[in-house]
This record gives sequence, structure tokens and C-alpha cells, in this order.
Amino acid sequence: MPTETSKSKRIPSFMQKIWIFMLSIGPGIFCIGYTIGTGSVTSMAKAGSQFGMQLVWVLFLSCLFSWVLMEAYGRYAVVTGLTSMHSFKTKFKAGKLLAILVLVGIIVAQWNSLSGILGLSANALYETLRLFYPDLPAENYWVVLGIAITLILIMYSLLWVGQYSFFEKVLIVFVTLMATSFLISMFVVFPHPGDIARGFIPSIPAVPEGKLLIAAFVGTTMAAPTFVVRPLLMKGKGWTVEHTKEQSKDALISAILMFTINMAIMAAATGALFYEGKTIEKVLDMVYTLEPVAGKFAVVLFMTGALSAGLSSIFPILMVAPLLLADYQDGELDTGSKRFKILTGVASLFGLTVPLLGANPIAAQIATQVAAVFVLPLVIGGILYLVNRKDMMGHHKAGFWLNAGLVAALAFACIISYTGVLALKDFFNV
Repeated sequence: MPTETSKSKRIPSFMQKIWIFMLSIGPGIFCIGYTIGTGSVTSMAKAGSQFGMQLVWVLFLSCLFSWVLMEAYGRYAVVTGLTSMHSFKTKFKAGKLLAILVLVGIIVAQWNSLSGILGLSANALYETLRLFYPDLPAENYWVVLGIAITLILIMYSLLWVGQYSFFEKVLIVFVTLMATSFLISMFVVFPHPGDIARGFIPSIPAVPEGKLLIAAFVGTTMAAPTFVVRPLLMKGKGWTVEHTKEQSKDALISAILMFTINMAIMAAATGALFYEGKTIEKVLDMVYTLEPVAGKFAVVLFMTGALSAGLSSIFPILMVAPLLLADYQDGELDTGSKRFKILTGVASLFGLTVPLLGANPIAAQIATQVAAVFVLPLVIGGILYLVNRKDMMGHHKAGFWLNAGLVAALAFACIISYTGVLALKDFFNV
């Protein structure tokens, strides 16, 4: 006869239930890691402080199309057992050129983004310290650089474990902490529900920065590596055609979480800053403009989310170059080789660029997120062709709704790429 104690042991706690739920997402955790970093925090917080909830519609469309693309790449992976880069190289007439363009475009965009993320994370940590120790100088180049070096060394050392399951668990910790922090922050300074509802009506802010932020939204949410790396991660997870339903569930939950977390960041900035007529121009603003409205605890909570977002992005971005190169060569997941360790080390050094130069990390983040949209049309066009190959997909070939979603995503990506060109011209005064 089981005792009361043994019964209670079989009932998972609330945190255990969250952990089990996050584990069930699988490769989607990496998708969230790639898409919700300090780039998202920067773009969403700046947009929320400057325009309120006006750009929710862009976020919604980006997450909707991200779901479509995760479903397409995931379905192709579990049905065929093939990966993205290797398929681009071998299934197209000019496949090597296409694969190289995608590979170089993603690596350049992600490494540039890494530098901004690391700079923003280091600055966020330092400025959170200043909140409790006001006597610290407003700017301290060497301390911020030291924090950045420490962060990247910790992340790099974790990669030496070389096991996919371990990487997944590390990301689950960061993503769970990030989601919890931002959701609580949103409810502390919740914006007017009417403003949220109006945000779903398409409109572009009548200011030069409006186009820049729209392009940055898409660059950070419809992130090309999110989709291209997905089949490789499914191989690491061991998913096959028998896991078609699990893959679809994983894609949908990931897209919902991406929308929810990003909207929480925008809503927190709207409630705390927009209604006060304050905007974000540098990392310092993200900390101290929240304090009078929400108090020190809420600020620390928000910055904990921002730091978790940064770390959850640094981890998979460090891996992107060796993963894509391994995919291009033989379509296999490579996390334990010498090449993996060397390329992640090079990425770590490159990530220190913004901290070393002492550049404004917010400006760097937004510019690099905009640059990320230009490879999107190639990534969408490639999977649109592959997922319609009946000789490979059989009865799992894309149907009307998936094709409609992919065509709409391609049109959206082309429009945003054009918007990104205009935005970058204005940004650099070309």
C-alpha cells in the first residue's frame, strides 16, 4: 500500500512541469535561442518605448512566417533524413553557389550579431551593478571588457562538452529564465489593452527609424539560421518520419513562445517608458528609465531576462559556423571535432569586437539585425522547392496551405529586404 509520502513524490512540482514541457520542445529551444537574444530585447524595447504597441503586427507576421518555415524545414528533415545545406548543394543545378551564399550570409550576419549581443550583455551587467552601487563611474571600459571576456569564456567552455543533449538543457535554463523574467516584467507595468489590440492593425511610424525597426524586427525574428540549422538539430535529436507530429508540435510551440516573449518585452517598455515619454538610446536608458516606474526589483528582473536572452543567443551563435560547414560537407551534426572547437573559438574572439572598440551596442545590434534579412529570400526559396519534391517527400509533400504560407513568407521577406536597404541607407546617411 503506497504511503502519502510516496504518492507526493510521484506528483511533479510546478518547476518540474515547466522543465518537462521545455524538454518536450526539443530542437525548438535552439530556434528560440537564435531568435530571442539581445537583438530582440533591443528592437522590442526600443520600439515599445518609442511607438508603444504600434508594431505588434510586424512581430505577429514574423512569428507566423517563422512557424511556417520551421514546419517546412522540419517536415523535410524528418521525412527525408536530409539536412539543409547538403540538400542545397546537391539538389539544385547551381547548388554549390546557393549553399555558399546562404552559408556565408548567415555566418557573417550571426557573427556580427554576436559582437553586439556580447557588448549589450556586458553593459547590461555593469549597469545593473551601478543600480546598487551608484558610486561606480557611469562608464568603465575595462570593467565592461572584462565582463565580456568572462561571459564569452564561460560560453566557450560549455561547448567543449560536445553533446547535443547537454546544449539543449543549457538553453532550456536560459530560455525559461528569460521567459519568466519578461512575462513578470510585463505584468508589473502592463500597457492599455486597447493599445495592444490596435497594434495588430498594420501601420508604419512616420519617422525615419520606423523602417529600420521593422526590418530589425524581421531580422531578429525570422532568423535564417533558425530554419537552416533545424534539420541538423533534428538529426541530433534522433527524430525521423515517425516523429512528424512531434516536429509539427515543436514548430508551433516555438513560434507561440517567440511571439509571447517578444511581445512581453515590447509591452514592458510601453508600460514603463512610452507613457512617460521616454525612449531608449543606449543601454543605460534601459536600466534607469525603468527604476522610477517599476522599482529596483523590476529593473533587475527585466535585466535578468535581457542577460538570459543574450546568453541563450551567444550559445547557438557560436555553434553556427561549424554546424553549417559540417552540414555543407556531409550533412552530419558535428559538435565534438577539432574543427568545431577551433571555429567556435574564432567566433568567440570575433564576438569581442564591439566590447574592444567600446561601440554603442544598441546601434550595432539594430544594424546587424537589419543585415540579417537579406539571406532570407534564398532560404525560403530553397525550402519551397525541396518540400515540393514528390520523389523525396512522397505523400508528405507540401499541400496548399503550407505552399501558400511559404509563398507569402517569400513575398514578405523580399519586401522587408527592400525596406532594409532603404533603412540602412538612412542609418548610415548614404
